[in-house]
Amino acid sequence: MNCRGKSLTFGGSTHIMGVLNVTPDSFSDGGAYLNNIDTAITHAKTMVAEGATIIDIGGESSRPGAEPVPADIELDRVLPVIRGLVSEKLDVPLSIDTVKAVVAKHALAAGAHIINDITALRGDIAMVHVAAEMEAGVILMHMKGTPRTMQRAPQYENVVKEVCEALKNWIGDATQNGIDPDRIIVDPGIGFGKTIKQNLQILKHLDVFKQLNKPILIGTSRKSFIGNLLDLPVTERVEGTIATVCWAIAHGADIVRVHDVKATTRAARMTDALYR
Repeated sequence: MNCRGKSLTFGGSTHIMGVLNVTPDSFSDGGAYLNNIDTAITHAKTMVAEGATIIDIGGESSRPGAEPVPADIELDRVLPVIRGLVSEKLDVPLSIDTVKAVVAKHALAAGAHIINDITALRGDIAMVHVAAEMEAGVILMHMKGTPRTMQRAPQYENVVKEVCEALKNWIGDATQNGIDPDRIIVDPGIGFGKTIKQNLQILKHLDVFKQLNKPILIGTSRKSFIGNLLDLPVTERVEGTIATVCWAIAHGADIVRVHDVKATTRAARMTDALYR
């Protein structure tokens, strides 16, 4: 996959996407890298040294109940970090985690390579055109509702089938609007409009999503379903996260999006040796 000059190869080692939230309210690390560009850049460089092969930069929280952020504030948060990482010549693709076309466009112009959109390009009508025109990689994620509403008793007849069918339809929409099919990644959206049981069903049947013939991204890192199952706070969920990561890799995941890069990289490499 070529994304604006950066390439990603799938089928060998699992890609580790390191999370860099430049927000005050993200559920796990909100405020840790806000208003301190040097700290954010140092953290990104550390994650790359620990094994991250993609850095995902976000300026708007998508935690359950999160309120939208104006585009100008989001841009003020992410653009200095992206420009700083580009100037550092960080040798990995940069992903912009946003639902706004204007943010994506400016982030790509500043040097980002991938759009990670939790609405699968459906939240902003202009997003698909920005992705196509700027030849960005795109991550299409499944979400039921919005961050404000998604955890209000989500209902499915068959969560695996419905999520897979939705992603298939959105892939079709994206390609019909000019996005190169070889630049599309899919994400079933663990924790986004799903109960604990529904999250587990998706993970248990992750191999079903291989029929989409796209790289699969899984984001379970420190999420509440792990905390609820283990009765642990967000800061103590690394082992539970790694268990889900190893399972996901064994059942078809190509990218795992995580906060704890060093530990996850080690676990992923061992799992790759066993399953790839």
